[in-house]
Amino acid sequence: MSFVQVQCTRCKNVFRDRAGRLQDGYSRQCPSCEVVLFFTEDSPNPQVKQAMKRARHARKEQREAEMARMSAPQSRTNPSRSYAGRMQQSSEDEE
Repeated sequence: MSFVQVQCTRCKNVFRDRAGRLQDGYSRQCPSCEVVLFFTEDSPNPQVKQAMKRARHARKEQREAEMARMSAPQSRTNPSRSYAGRMQQSSEDEE
């Protein structure tokens, strides 16, 4: 799960939000000044545009990492170990 830093348009405070949430039509309240920020692709606000761009990039990287993980050959990290057990000592060895 990746996070993106967002700068408030009113108080300039920086807070984090999930990259998966920051999509066209999403709105979020600033935790500091409680102004509602609307995230749209064609926003005139440079802070919103920058946050949307970072969120797109983070989602793309996450998809690529997931695809690489799925396409990688499945190898066991902990192969099962066979247990041979102890060999019994013969009665001759004990004497």
